[in-house]
Amino acid sequence: MLQLIIPDSDELWDEKKEEFVYRKGQTLQLEHSLVSLAKWESKWCVPFLSKKDKTLEETLDYIKCMTITQNVNPEVYLNLTQENVDAVNAYINAPMTATYFSNEKATGPNNEQVTSEIIYYWMIALNIPPEYQKWHLNRLLTLIKVCDIKNQPPKKHSRREIMRRNTALNAERRKRLGTKG
Repeated sequence: MLQLIIPDSDELWDEKKEEFVYRKGQTLQLEHSLVSLAKWESKWCVPFLSKKDKTLEETLDYIKCMTITQNVNPEVYLNLTQENVDAVNAYINAPMTATYFSNEKATGPNNEQVTSEIIYYWMIALNIPPEYQKWHLNRLLTLIKVCDIKNQPPKKHSRREIMRRNTALNAERRKRLGTKG
């Protein structure tokens, strides 16, 4: 969870009312989760997890979708500073896990576009409980990858690999036991 402190605004001119106004800041709790991803995608109807850059409006709306603080004045988001946006981006990109994979591959054999529905499908297919949709998204994706790897059948070795391994094991045992065969 990310706590974001949005400062009060400086003096602003309201052209409609023709007066100076101040917008009050607020502390927000944000969560980058499958729930926030699904909310955003249902509004924008495009995949969030794409390499395409987001517009300012899309970025602000995703921050709104991430907000779990109740009763937030919508004008608070207009006070976001670049420091706030940088903190949100750092939080979104944080791995949130110590797990890593030695041979990183693309998201799938055909590089399918990952959407919230695809992630929900993976969760169902791998019997991951729905409560996990509130986890940090990167942590959830890592869990999905781990479950997928663990559910794969063991890799079959070729006859040549088996012979090579057995030869190495036999040589090690002969050396350790001091025998010739």
